Amino acid sequence: MSRTRRQAAMRAAPPQTFLECLRYFLAPPLWRQLLPLFGPYQARRWRTQPLLLVLLLMTWCAGESAAERFETARAFYVASYQRQRRPGKTVEGFQRALARVPMRVWRTVAVALRQRLLTVFASRLSVAGFVPFGCDGSQLTGPRSDGLRRLRAQTSPQAAPVIFLSALVHLSTGLLWSWRLGGPCASERDHLVRLLSSLPWAALVVADAGYVGYELLRQLVTAQRWFLIRLNGNAPLYPIGRVAFSRRREGEAYYWPAHAQRHQQPPVRVRVIRLRGKRTVGAKKADVWLMTNVLDSARLPRATASQFYRWRWRNEGLFRTYKRTLGKVKLFSRTLRPLHREAEGSLLAVQLLLAHGVLALPTADAAQQRLPSARQVLVAIRVDIGNQIGRLLGPRQRQSYRRRLEQMRLDRRRHRKDKVRRRWPSRQPHKPPKPPRLLKMGTDLKDLLAQLLAAPA
Repeated sequence: MSRTRRQAAMRAAPPQTFLECLRYFLAPPLWRQLLPLFGPYQARRWRTQPLLLVLLLMTWCAGESAAERFETARAFYVASYQRQRRPGKTVEGFQRALARVPMRVWRTVAVALRQRLLTVFASRLSVAGFVPFGCDGSQLTGPRSDGLRRLRAQTSPQAAPVIFLSALVHLSTGLLWSWRLGGPCASERDHLVRLLSSLPWAALVVADAGYVGYELLRQLVTAQRWFLIRLNGNAPLYPIGRVAFSRRREGEAYYWPAHAQRHQQPPVRVRVIRLRGKRTVGAKKADVWLMTNVLDSARLPRATASQFYRWRWRNEGLFRTYKRTLGKVKLFSRTLRPLHREAEGSLLAVQLLLAHGVLALPTADAAQQRLPSARQVLVAIRVDIGNQIGRLLGPRQRQSYRRRLEQMRLDRRRHRKDKVRRRWPSRQPHKPPKPPRLLKMGTDLKDLLAQLLAAPA
């Protein structure tokens, strides 16, 4: 067999070891795309490949400090790429080289990796004619160091520095898709608008009641993106015709707040879906009100909409994986530039970790597929890193990483109705949103609506 055929057969075979899985997603075409971007910012001892790989490996390695994780990550790189020039030996030099690369370059890396994921998992993304994505936000904290005084002053002198993170998660696989970082006063709705360009065709954005807003809905409609958002008690809805939601449990309405009426802006036509709530111990039964711009009930039935919204909790599971499983409750970096780059690199590492788990799952119906356990994938990665560092990779060990991924335990935890495990003294108990207001459209609004609908677009 010629060398070309042998390389083609190796590419066609599924990856077995951790290093093969890493090279499967960080393929040579991706490196050729990234090398010109990193070129002007390369340090003498830190080139593009070791800088990015060590940054990813530091997220997966175990250690109580950045220095411990750096030593393990650098040792794995040296053991895996023995013919390459060895990178620097100190974590301080690594952080200085990391800070030289602008944030726009790291965002380009995320775009290139997302295109690779779209190619690999193209057949697993669609569910019932949609590509469902959940959107939510969380806060990341940093150390109380002198180098972060400027970021700390934006909140309060006593508070820890905060970075606000908004993430889009593919709901059927639990795969982190795209994200946006901002300051402590960032808007999650503005982050979602900026993330719309990263969504593929036929994407359906599933979000909670915090994303209800006229400007956001107009942006989603203009970008030709589907949405499924939970309603709250402040949502002004004008039913179209005689719709009894108590009987039919769904119907069309206009979402038309007062400020849009004053500025003579047209309403957003939506379909309201009412899901019966289940009675829990110590709480009243609360119905779930959803609105979507998919007006055809045959294309998005109530059962499918209910399943998509139940999957939205997987977005919260991503933050749990990032903060608890990977130990990112508090970031390590003590200055502003390395702090943002640590957050960006660790999110890339979470994306690759979840992609390794999805790759090992059997191809099945996406609606019935269980999510892989991020903890089991992380344990398999750390075992293979230790074996590679100790140079214990014989023919049998090369097959063990893939087998460990295939034999990993699925996430079989029983999710309780009450998501709060314990009550915190300083935290208010969660209250479900109230039903939306169903308003009656007067003569003036009917005339204005007829005028706006008759006007050319």
